[in-house]
Amino acid sequence: MTDIGAHHFPPTVVYFKEHTWVRVDGALAVVGISDYAQARLGEIIFIDLPQPGDRFDQDEAFGVVESAKAASDLYMPVTGEIIAVNELLMDSPETVNSSPFDDGWMIKVKADDPTQIEALMNADDYLNMLKA
Repeated sequence: MTDIGAHHFPPTVVYFKEHTWVRVDGALAVVGISDYAQARLGEIIFIDLPQPGDRFDQDEAFGVVESAKAASDLYMPVTGEIIAVNELLMDSPETVNSSPFDDGWMIKVKADDPTQIEALMNADDYLNMLKA
């Protein structure tokens, strides 16, 4: 098991059970994968993301991240419409490894129900989930 203590858990984001995070940016939810998730995957070599205008429900797969070790689905932390996709990741997917919470964000979503964001885990709750 990966050492949980070696990862970053910024208090500026909230976490979904499927290892995605959300940072509120005005009316949008910026979404990426946690530092823990990117470390478990290893070097990321490909990311398949949706198109702006696509809609997904909470807990629905919205894309795939592939590493040399495995391919994993990415799950929506909130129901809503994709407003923007991080195009940098198409040519430089490894950015998720080096900067999972900043340059490695994946999508921006207009959430249908902001209470879904409020119900996500804070850093302490996410860390406790990983330890369980």
